[in-house]
Amino acid sequence: MTAEPRDMLRECRACGSGRLHLFLPMGNHPPANMFVRPEDAGKPQPAFPLNAQACLDCGLIQVADQVPEGFFRHYLYIPSGAATMHGHFEGLARVLADRAAGGLIVDIGCNDGLMLGFANALGAQTLGVDPAANLAEAAARNGVEVHVAYFGPETADELRAARGPAQVISTSNTLNHIGDLMGFMDGINRLLADDGWFVVELPWGLDILRGNQFDNIYHEHMSEMSLKSLVRLAERSGMAVVDVTRLRVHGGSMRVFMRKTGAAGAPSAEVRHMLAAEDEAGMNDAATFAGLADHARQIGTDLRALLAGLKAQGKTIAGYGAPAKGNTLLNYFQIGPETLDFLVDRNPLKQGMLSPGTLIPIHDTAAIAERKPDYLLVLAWNFFDEIRQQLADYEAAGGRFIVPLPSPHIVPQDGRG
Repeated sequence: MTAEPRDMLRECRACGSGRLHLFLPMGNHPPANMFVRPEDAGKPQPAFPLNAQACLDCGLIQVADQVPEGFFRHYLYIPSGAATMHGHFEGLARVLADRAAGGLIVDIGCNDGLMLGFANALGAQTLGVDPAANLAEAAARNGVEVHVAYFGPETADELRAARGPAQVISTSNTLNHIGDLMGFMDGINRLLADDGWFVVELPWGLDILRGNQFDNIYHEHMSEMSLKSLVRLAERSGMAVVDVTRLRVHGGSMRVFMRKTGAAGAPSAEVRHMLAAEDEAGMNDAATFAGLADHARQIGTDLRALLAGLKAQGKTIAGYGAPAKGNTLLNYFQIGPETLDFLVDRNPLKQGMLSPGTLIPIHDTAAIAERKPDYLLVLAWNFFDEIRQQLADYEAAGGRFIVPLPSPHIVPQDGRG
C-alpha cells in the first residue's frame, strides 16, 4: 500500500471524514509571510507543495501543515495598518465585553493587541495569547497583557491555574492557522467557563467560492472554514454552534458563537439559514470546488495578459499591499519584478523586505507619490475601498488600479489610456 505523501491529508481536520477531493494543486510556494531580507535574496528559499483539498462531507478547504516549526514566533502581519480593522475590532470588543459581563476575556492570536486595547477601554478584564514575542512587545506598549505561547491544552491549563476560567475566549483569523484543530478545541474546553462563550472570526468558505478567492489558500491558512465544518468540529469537541453573524471584512467573513453543550440551547435562525445556503451552493459536491479551480486558472490567464499588454504599451506597474493572499497570487501566477516594479505596504515590518518567492522590493506607500506608477495592482483587494480613498490624489492625477478578483478589471473604467 502506498504511503500518503506528506503534502496531502487523509482526513478532514474539522469533521474527520476521509472524503477528500484534491481540486487545486498550486505547485511549490514559500510560506506566504516568509519575507526575505535583501541580503538573503541569493539564498535558497524554502518552498512546499500547496495542494488545496475539499472535504465533501462538511465543505472545509484545507492544506497540509508544512509551516516551519516556530514560524509564528516572529510574525510580520499586523491588523493595525488598515483603518477598516480599527472600527471592526472596536465593534468586536463591545460584543465580547457584553458577553463576558465582567469576566475574563482571552483573545488567542491577539497579534498587536488592537482588539484587546478597545476591550480594555471598556473596562473589561483581558488577556492575550500569541506566540509572536515581537507583537507581544507592541501590545504591551499599548497596555495589553499577552502570554507568549502557542495555545493548546498545556497552555490552557497553565492559564486557568493562574487566572481562573475565561468567560469569553475569542480568536480572529487564527483558527484557520491551526493544524491540530481537535487539540486546540481541547484547550478551549479546559480554559472556558461552563457557561462561557467561544467566539471565532474567520473568512466564510461560501464567500471564498462565490468571490473566486483562491488566494485565501496558503500554508499559514491551513483551513478555510464552512459554517458546517465549524458545527461538526464543535460537535466532536463537546460544544455547539449557537449563533453566527455575517461580516464584510476580508471579502466576507463570519463571527461564530459556540458554547459547551450543557449551556448551548438551540441554534439561531441565522445558523440554519447559512447552513442551508452552503447546501444549496453545493459545498459537498466536487464539481463546486472544480469550478473554483477553473476560475482561479482563468484569473491567472486574464491577469497575465492584461499586465503584459500594459507593459507592451510602456506603462509602469506597481503593487499595492504585500499581504499573504497577494503572495499566493504572485507565486501561483509567476508575476515578479519583471512586471511589478515594486510593492508598497503600510506595515513597517514589511518595508525594506522582499516578497517571498517573487523577490519584489517592498516600500513605504510614499513611493507611489515619488515614482508615480501608471497602474497599481491591488493585492490587498479586500481593503480596496479604503485604499482608493487614501489614494484619491493618485487617481485624480491619472493613476489607475487593477483589481484582480473576482476577475481582473481596471478602475476607473473611463477610457483613459
